[in-house]
Amino acid sequence: MALSRRFLTTLSKPSRIRFDTRRLFSTESIADPSNRVQAYISRSTDPYLNLSIEQHLLTKTAAETVVLFLYANRPCVVIGRNQNPWLEVNLGLLRGDHGVVSGGEDEVQLARRRSGGGTVFHDAGNVNYSVVCPTAAFDRDKHAAMVVRALAALGVGGARVNKRHDIEMDGPEREGEEGGPFKISGSAYKLTRLRALHHGTCLLDSPNLHRVGPLLRSPAAPYIKARGVDSVRSPIRNVGLSDARAFEDAVVAQFRAMYGDVEAEVIDEAEAIRILRHEPDIAAEYFHLKSPEWIYQQTPEFTFATHPTKDDRRLRPPPPEFVPRDFRAFMTVRHGQIVDVLGTPAAQPLLKRYLHEITDWRAKRGVDPPVGIQVGSNEPIGIRWKNSNKTQGAGSWFNSLFGVGGKVEQ
Repeated sequence: MALSRRFLTTLSKPSRIRFDTRRLFSTESIADPSNRVQAYISRSTDPYLNLSIEQHLLTKTAAETVVLFLYANRPCVVIGRNQNPWLEVNLGLLRGDHGVVSGGEDEVQLARRRSGGGTVFHDAGNVNYSVVCPTAAFDRDKHAAMVVRALAALGVGGARVNKRHDIEMDGPEREGEEGGPFKISGSAYKLTRLRALHHGTCLLDSPNLHRVGPLLRSPAAPYIKARGVDSVRSPIRNVGLSDARAFEDAVVAQFRAMYGDVEAEVIDEAEAIRILRHEPDIAAEYFHLKSPEWIYQQTPEFTFATHPTKDDRRLRPPPPEFVPRDFRAFMTVRHGQIVDVLGTPAAQPLLKRYLHEITDWRAKRGVDPPVGIQVGSNEPIGIRWKNSNKTQGAGSWFNSLFGVGGKVEQ
């Protein structure tokens, strides 16, 4: 992609990003009413920490303050406040073997943010921007347009804010591909009485774009009827910018043009550790966001049924051949806890179990009943069937649907 003269001029100017961390990030400094325009860039790639800092900026800055916060996370999937991880995410792939994504660790992490909206994938090639402003001044397009102008300053033409308040571009990323327009940035929001948060993604140069679809496609989705918010799927592409620092500088420049002179303070890794140790509200939020109670038990009520029901007449994909033909399962899950099951009396031990605590839906070898659940105590519970060999297949199928217990066994 050819770089514009404007971009080359921008690179020749001194950066307004402050790399001196002697001005330590603190609640006292961000809450100062005289500190009316603030900008921060996090070098931590911990999604839980960056979301915690973001929440702290929303809740602790003064009512008239405007704040910009930029960060990139290690590979992770982030769901909205009112979403269902079993519906939105392929949990088995998320927890899978090494090499699921480029630059990943043993697992792609799962996080639930405090704002609404749909599920997104983050990695180092995706820079997130957050703007906190007075609720009275909030506008869903204003800061997305700020990012569009930053891209234009970097020589990226054709980006625009669409009717859904996302940023999109025409044309595929690579020659030979068809379709469009393509989304390069999605947004989510959180509004309080006095403060508003708009945060969004920007796909600059993700090496994992081909993995986003599989990661965000749950094999359990056809069997789940859920309350809450469903993600709206859109074709995506990279902007094609490999220099994330240049993008950050351009966004800061546009933010400065809107709100006045400001230097972006960089929160490096050492400063991020200090913040986590010495800012108790951020630490509390951090451990809350990492907790299974928040990630899983925040899920609105949903039902799971292997076959059509009176309230959900959708046709289901047929179970795998290794599952008994007469196998039926139905359960209601409320805040991650199984509160209703239909089947034989032997299914009743499922009641009050938390779905995320079930690590294997198969029975232990040599232990009856043949279709079981292993929880923390490794106690097998489940539905009794006459043919134990076949019903191990049903347990393997459930493992694949809910992303636990390793690979599907046939």
